[in-house]
Amino acid sequence: MTRQELFDRTVKIIHDCVPELEGVELKEDSVVNTDMGMDSMNFILVICKLEAEFGVRIPNKLWPKLSTLGEVLDAIEKYKK
Repeated sequence: MTRQELFDRTVKIIHDCVPELEGVELKEDSVVNTDMGMDSMNFILVICKLEAEFGVRIPNKLWPKLSTLGEVLDAIEKYKK
């Protein structure tokens, strides 16, 4: 899977979990909790959906360190089985 495919699928999951972001342009440098206006519960939902979608297990202790969409993609790539 290319980085672009990973990005596109991740953005779709974000839009599915946080419908108010539909139409908002997301980029790799978009900050998850401010640019996206995502609260902690939405963030947890998104991470859990991403883990299920891509068959990854991102350690819980890493979650607070994921501040941009690019960092989320990096974590998915790193922990992909």
